[in-house]
Amino acid sequence: MTRERIYLFDTTLRDGQQTPGIDFSVEDKIAIAGLLDQFGMDYIEGGYPGANPTDTEFFTRKRTLKASFVAFGMTKRAGVSASNDPGLNALLAAKSDAICLVAKSWDYHVEVALGCTNEENLDNIRASVEAVVASGREAMVDCEHFFDGYKANPAYALACAKTAFDAGARWVVLCDTNGGTQPPEVREIVAAVIAAGVPGANLGIHAHNDTGQAVANSLAAVEAGVRQIQGTLNGIGERCGNANLVTLIPTLALKETYSSRFETAIDADRLQELTKLAHSFDELLNRSPDQQAPYVGASAFATKAGIHASALLKDPRTYEHVAPESIGNLRKVMVSDQGGKANFINALKRRGIAVSKDDPKLDKLIAIVKEREATGYAYEGADASFALLASRILGTVPDFFHVESFRVMVERRFDANGHLKTVSEAVVKVIVDGETMMSVAEGHGPVNALDLALRKDLGKYQSEIEDLELADYKVRILNGGTEAITRVLIESTDGTGARWWTVGVSDNIIDASFQALMDSIVFKLLKNRDHAGLIAAE
Repeated sequence: MTRERIYLFDTTLRDGQQTPGIDFSVEDKIAIAGLLDQFGMDYIEGGYPGANPTDTEFFTRKRTLKASFVAFGMTKRAGVSASNDPGLNALLAAKSDAICLVAKSWDYHVEVALGCTNEENLDNIRASVEAVVASGREAMVDCEHFFDGYKANPAYALACAKTAFDAGARWVVLCDTNGGTQPPEVREIVAAVIAAGVPGANLGIHAHNDTGQAVANSLAAVEAGVRQIQGTLNGIGERCGNANLVTLIPTLALKETYSSRFETAIDADRLQELTKLAHSFDELLNRSPDQQAPYVGASAFATKAGIHASALLKDPRTYEHVAPESIGNLRKVMVSDQGGKANFINALKRRGIAVSKDDPKLDKLIAIVKEREATGYAYEGADASFALLASRILGTVPDFFHVESFRVMVERRFDANGHLKTVSEAVVKVIVDGETMMSVAEGHGPVNALDLALRKDLGKYQSEIEDLELADYKVRILNGGTEAITRVLIESTDGTGARWWTVGVSDNIIDASFQALMDSIVFKLLKNRDHAGLIAAE
């Protein structure tokens, strides 16, 4: 039996950015787009070029290698031709593979928000789609408030969808913008759209989670015929969030009721990266992963002692709806650590590091990782630090340099003009091939000064790190009080475009930062030598 294709459309970087407290930088967007592209999403919506400086800069070049890179914006305004509409022109100027146009499909919004007639709105949709198609890009239309609009005026909502399709839109996306539609309503309305002449193969669903049913509504839409699902990583988004792709993807792949009829771009090997993707994204957001998240949460396959644990030891299927390894998660009840070993072996294999399950060094690595994670380390979001730790224990890592000591000074003073300023200065003493070098640097804060001093003179390795840049720096306090344990996560990049993450943990924020900085430099030097197993998060 031939399975039908479901296309995955990620809007983390656009709709997800509406989440309270989240404000992606260009560097954040580049990193997240890379994670999504590598994982295998079909479409990655990057934002709204022309609406703000960050998104405009992000769209100065294509940011994906495989996925279709999507720009988002509005249809043209009434009374202005498509060629003379500045918003539409900004979209057409963006470096994207596809353009997603948001269009009003509720007549109430057409009157109140747009202030134009229903016919003018249809003309806006038609002309905008035709302009996108003429530019050689794939066109899609998000029919905003479609379900509420259909309930208020079915004929007009259908006319909006049909106009978009007839004008050449590859996808007509039905949006539950307010998030209040129920699954039976979704099925009924999607069926009406298909009956009106828009094929299911050209329909998408964009669900919000205001009643906790964004995933259920997305699956209901698939059952009714749509073949594109829009959502975000970990369900982020405005108000209560969007449909969670991290939940939808394994459900489609692992539940027979869907997997027997549908397929996505995420094969079994990629699916094993799901937990890592979800946790890495949370680390980029500088927040703790949801312990009870379906499939990928730390507690998703954890069972306390008792009859459940006893049954799990006899056969894991007694209390697990899927195998945790299938999505890269861990079982947390086994008396034996065999489940953990298998997971570690797979994680190492994906990094090109081969190890036998009987190798005593593997037991040592597992013990060290567990011990470190108990003190605050988080290796899901610091792949380079994990690769270095594994290589040091299972093999060897060259001793490129040794830091004998460092000192950081922060002074707050008045300058010659009477202006109050804070100056940070760092001194680092490094030994390379028996030769001691001392470097001094001033920076914007103690960590920046320390970074500049450390990388100021690495002797014969200095030329190798000239293209190394720190792209991001995140700090998380792991417990309260003035003696709190601090975790520092650093994202680095180099001239090849590769990106990697390193981690440091200490009760001293400077010491934690220095650990992560040193790991970043060592990883860069190993990467330059193409050491096996050290291609982390590229």
